[in-house]
Amino acid sequence: MVEPADRPSAAGQRLGAPESFGVSTLEPGLRPPAQPPGRKVSIRVQMLDDTQEVFQISQRSPGKVLFDLVCVHLNLVEGDYFGLEYQDQRKMTLWLDLLKPTLKQIRRPKNTILRFVVKFFPPDHTQLMEELTQYLFALQIKRDLACGNLICNDTSAALMVSHIIQSEIGDFDETQSWQHLLHNKYLPDQDAIRDKITDCHRKHVGQTPAVSDYQLLEIARRLEMYGVRLHPAKDREGTKLSLAVAHTGVLVFQGYTKINAFNWSKIRKLSFKRKRFLIKLRADPNQSGHHDTLEFAMASRDCCKIFWKICVEYHAFFRLFEEPKPKPKPILFTRGSSFRFSGRTQKQIIDYVKDSDPKNIPFERKHSKILCSSGMTHQSQKESGMSAPIEDLADSSRQVASDPTQETQGAMSHTNGFHDVPADPSSDARQNHNGSPVAKASPLHSVVNGALNGAIVGVVAPSQVSPLTSPLLGDAGYVRNDEEDEARRKFPTDKAYFIAKELLTTERTYLKDLQVITEAFQNVAEKDEEAFPVSVRNLISANYDPLHKFHQGFLQEVEQRLAQWEGRSNAHIKGDYQRIGDVLLKNLQGLRQLTAHLQKHSECLVELERVCRSSRKADALCRELEQQRVCYLPFYMFLLRPLHRLLHYKLILERLCKHYPPTHDDFRDSRAALADITEMVLQLQGNMMKMENFQKLLELKKDLTGIDNLAIPGREFIRLGCLSKLSGKGLQQRMFFLFSDSLVYTSRGMTSSNQFKVHGQLPLYGMTMRESEEEWGVPHSFTLFGQRQSVVVAASCAAEMERWVEDIRMAIDLAEQSNGPHTDLLSTSPPENKLLEDGGAEHESEEEQCGLRSSLERQAQRGNTTVHVCWHRNTSVSMVDFSIAVENQLSGNLLRKFKNSNGWQKLWVVFTNFSLFFYKSHQDDYPLASLPLLGYSVTIPSEGENIHKDYVFKLHFKSHVYYFRSESEYTFERWMEVIRSATCSAGRPLPSTRKDLY
Repeated sequence: MVEPADRPSAAGQRLGAPESFGVSTLEPGLRPPAQPPGRKVSIRVQMLDDTQEVFQISQRSPGKVLFDLVCVHLNLVEGDYFGLEYQDQRKMTLWLDLLKPTLKQIRRPKNTILRFVVKFFPPDHTQLMEELTQYLFALQIKRDLACGNLICNDTSAALMVSHIIQSEIGDFDETQSWQHLLHNKYLPDQDAIRDKITDCHRKHVGQTPAVSDYQLLEIARRLEMYGVRLHPAKDREGTKLSLAVAHTGVLVFQGYTKINAFNWSKIRKLSFKRKRFLIKLRADPNQSGHHDTLEFAMASRDCCKIFWKICVEYHAFFRLFEEPKPKPKPILFTRGSSFRFSGRTQKQIIDYVKDSDPKNIPFERKHSKILCSSGMTHQSQKESGMSAPIEDLADSSRQVASDPTQETQGAMSHTNGFHDVPADPSSDARQNHNGSPVAKASPLHSVVNGALNGAIVGVVAPSQVSPLTSPLLGDAGYVRNDEEDEARRKFPTDKAYFIAKELLTTERTYLKDLQVITEAFQNVAEKDEEAFPVSVRNLISANYDPLHKFHQGFLQEVEQRLAQWEGRSNAHIKGDYQRIGDVLLKNLQGLRQLTAHLQKHSECLVELERVCRSSRKADALCRELEQQRVCYLPFYMFLLRPLHRLLHYKLILERLCKHYPPTHDDFRDSRAALADITEMVLQLQGNMMKMENFQKLLELKKDLTGIDNLAIPGREFIRLGCLSKLSGKGLQQRMFFLFSDSLVYTSRGMTSSNQFKVHGQLPLYGMTMRESEEEWGVPHSFTLFGQRQSVVVAASCAAEMERWVEDIRMAIDLAEQSNGPHTDLLSTSPPENKLLEDGGAEHESEEEQCGLRSSLERQAQRGNTTVHVCWHRNTSVSMVDFSIAVENQLSGNLLRKFKNSNGWQKLWVVFTNFSLFFYKSHQDDYPLASLPLLGYSVTIPSEGENIHKDYVFKLHFKSHVYYFRSESEYTFERWMEVIRSATCSAGRPLPSTRKDLY
């Protein structure tokens, strides 16, 4: 008879249990629940290495018995990170409930295969204390990669697959590695990056399987989709989203891009009601008594319940110190669910493993051809001082889209924010999940996260690793070494350099905008040659293609000069290169030769609109173009970009000449270039202002329904925005549009295209106005007396009222100076004529009012325009604001941080049309996210916000806070300047030529 000491140690024995029945006991020595008597049933379980095992359980056994048997079979101590999942008869994936009888959950055990998989993904794989656990996690990552669930860029994927291959076949051998890749599928599109995989594999010589697992997990944990299981949902507007849960809280995804995250500390309650999943947030300390409830619609009540259960389990596993106690059974009535998390929490697992000091138990690596069956233990990894290449794994596959009314695109219907780009997946390594302090990582390792430069760097494991601390994290989610700081200091610090760099960054954006016309539009137009006459296509091509070609060469020269200025080439050895005026002078003189093309752009706009108005096919094709992600602004705005770019050159040269002393070598060229561009601007300014007004009228025409003849000669757009209109039902929110001859008021309609429905028109000719706050008892109200009717309206604040009153008075003066009223704006169809009467204007059901917040991303809907932003933010903008916004366009790299995140993420940011557009890099063709800034405030973080970085500004709207970090004092001031132009319209000085704009 074999003595117990000679038998392989079972998981239950290592936990102190007298018999080997499982690993989920809460206290050492506690016997797992024995199986009830009765007939045995065979259950098949598929392991992470794709093998299948059959386990015998009693018919009345709870799920915990089966789970413990699987853990005993694997000899697994840290089994609580895992779970058993299966598909029911409805093809829905469920987790096996450990407290309920197994056969009540699995109705047809003979036809069901349960899968043993990772259930709880910790943020740091060093918290997994045993090599077997790390190996099983590595198998999970391998499976997620093969199934396409772990989305990442090609470099990250190739590096992870190379570590998997190293663990399976050992050191690189060209023939063997190539054959192994041919016969094994690790990625859905593996063939495309096969060479990159083999190149990475060459670098892993001498690396053991355990080290490969370690490195694989180190890479995977930094990916945004690490451990994410998406649950389809929709927000209140109907935007398609996905919900997921992680150790930090509840995540919101659009596609494979994380657009929002709700930390456990901010969540007050999770619940579901029928098909609606509800997240109740804690009160914002800055807004007393303010509670937010987020609502998401799922496919069914069962889908809600499945997601709610995994949220409850994730919260308990990562946030609680011990397993929650069962609720006492009610005497009479039950309320709510009795579901609770069953098993050890992460803290209990870590404490137990540390106290018990488990031995390294050999196990078999099924797919490994290496002789050793078990690699280094967690401790031996630390002692070996292993090193292997690792890369900044910023995931280039993240995507987001624009939503002006919400903080994340469609993520929360309760907010008036915008959609977000995912933050750095790193988490703070100095605290555990319960907020208690944890020891810092050892300083012996040298780690550089490539979040700022994307370079491949080395990682050396620390000599001592806290089980709750990642060896790769430090302050702000990454560690920067002295070499990186030194590299950053080597860049020029002269203000002229940063002015030149602004020229470079904005030129890159401008060239991308031109490509919308020269490539995207032409591709759409070629789909139906009958819709767009050849004459129109040739007109646009002949006047925009030469500009695109010219600016390609200009951009190359600017890039070359900046590279010389930064010392990234040998040209600086030959002489003076720290200047940009000579490049600008040469190219602006070349641009003057294209003035004839610039003068033709107004004709292009008019002809294109004429074709779209006369041809439904052409109009449909233009709308199709605007639905493409590359067309991130209304298409007609791109036609004005070349004229707007002249203003940018002028402003850049003005700053350059102001900075240079007259004796500077670059001053003469800069001043000459400024004289040239000023002459061009004066020559084309009248044409540009007419185009801007015409484009704005055409854009508003698409936003309004029930209106005719909007874009007619002589009509000028002045202001649009929200006012409350007083009626028999009280104050009701209305959208007002002020033109040079009339004032139109509308409401958000229930149309399929998300347009605003016109309710009435007030001609300005003969109109008078009187402040009426005392008369009606409504703050910030005034009365408009027209020839046929009078209207009482109220602004949201005194400043908003002042802006409206000033613009309306000016518009009345302009109307009086004209030859009388223009053509009636309203449609002549019978349904719309009824709206002329004030009584009919208020005939709007409560259901229609509640349904106003419809989706902003459905096909053919115009939910991302300035009009919709003003509606949801209850503000207004004028044509003067649009003109100022044209001048204040900016592009460049910024680091972004969320209020509750620890890491900074590098993004390419474009500011235009009152919005920030976020890209992964300047090479991207379309933005991943956008943030409309109307209503936001921009400030500098206070001391209490613990932002210990230079050049950081803060964007704030209600409870939404975002931090952005620039690279220099100049860029910081420029970003503050342009953002304030969009966020601080109140009190902004008006240009002296304001009336000339109308």
